[in-house]
Amino acid sequence: MRRVTGMRGVATSILGLAALTASGAVFAAAGRGEPPVLRQGGVEAVHVQGNIWLFAGAGGNVVASVGPDGVLLVDSGAESMAEALLTEIQELQRMLDFGSLPPPGLRGGAEALQTTPIYTRPPPKPIRYILNTHYHPDHTGGNETLANAGVTFAGGNVSGSIQDADEGAAILAHENTLFHMVDAEAPFRALPTDTYYGEYYKLSHFFNGEGIRLIHMPGAHTDGDSIVHFTRSDVIVAGDTYSAATYPVIDLERGGHINGVIDALNYMLELAIPSFRTEGGTLIVPGSGRISDSADLGYYRDMLTIIRDHMQIMIDDGMSLEDVKAARPTLGYDPRFGADDGPWTTEMFVEAVYRNLTETPAPEEYRGLPPYSGGPGR
Repeated sequence: MRRVTGMRGVATSILGLAALTASGAVFAAAGRGEPPVLRQGGVEAVHVQGNIWLFAGAGGNVVASVGPDGVLLVDSGAESMAEALLTEIQELQRMLDFGSLPPPGLRGGAEALQTTPIYTRPPPKPIRYILNTHYHPDHTGGNETLANAGVTFAGGNVSGSIQDADEGAAILAHENTLFHMVDAEAPFRALPTDTYYGEYYKLSHFFNGEGIRLIHMPGAHTDGDSIVHFTRSDVIVAGDTYSAATYPVIDLERGGHINGVIDALNYMLELAIPSFRTEGGTLIVPGSGRISDSADLGYYRDMLTIIRDHMQIMIDDGMSLEDVKAARPTLGYDPRFGADDGPWTTEMFVEAVYRNLTETPAPEEYRGLPPYSGGPGR
């Protein structure tokens, strides 16, 4: 470690120690090559890269862009964890604001009589957007609480024409997600305020210094899945089209399909740019589990492709669902992704894939559409 010498170095070290203490030793882990972490109320905040932070423990993974324009969330976690999540977001904003204070200015003469505190800064900006990747309540349950804590800024032709334009954050999602939330009788304030129905939707302006796109992944985890791409931070939020902890949940009643999941994984692999030996580069945040890179995503895609193709061979040989279950086509991957109990078991996954392949006997081949032409078709 390089030694800091001189009074200026000592002063710098003291200020750095004060900042570390005030932020709850958040950056102690970063000094060991680990991402900075905040933990409060059962929710854990981990820095991904750029402006992007991951909040784990609030249900499904919640991702936030935090910066001078305010907070943009991807998903909102479970309803029961919404208050804890909001507290953690506010604590993170305070920590980041403290860490970005400007150094004291050198003053002399008349300007030294100024009484305005030199550390005065505007307060952290509010939550302005919530982007929902799909409709399931472990990802949308906090919509109402978090949206009510935020603000939507309106101006121009809409200023004064919408009575509640400044009440709550805007919620964006694919229109199928809105339909499913209405069917599930979600609270009105939890519903998306803006939807899109094409291949993608891009925010109309830079937010915290970068462009943000929602890209529809048709017929994957559901028929209303969106992935979110932060273009400058180089982060992809996959929602439940990718899970680093389990086999993918395939919602058969809402258009989920194993082929669509694999299509979505292939699309994200085209969108991602790996670093040297695929360690780093574009980072992918799954719907559950740890932050991943393109190597993790590629292994997951390969696993699902192998399982799907083996099951297709079994189906072509006339094997029934019970025969396929007995053959255990997922056996080699069960120690990592399998589950015998809980909301999504290995048996449920095998049954969902079987139903997909028997109802759509000829799996569609991924056509390798360029990442910037929209989303993969089906």
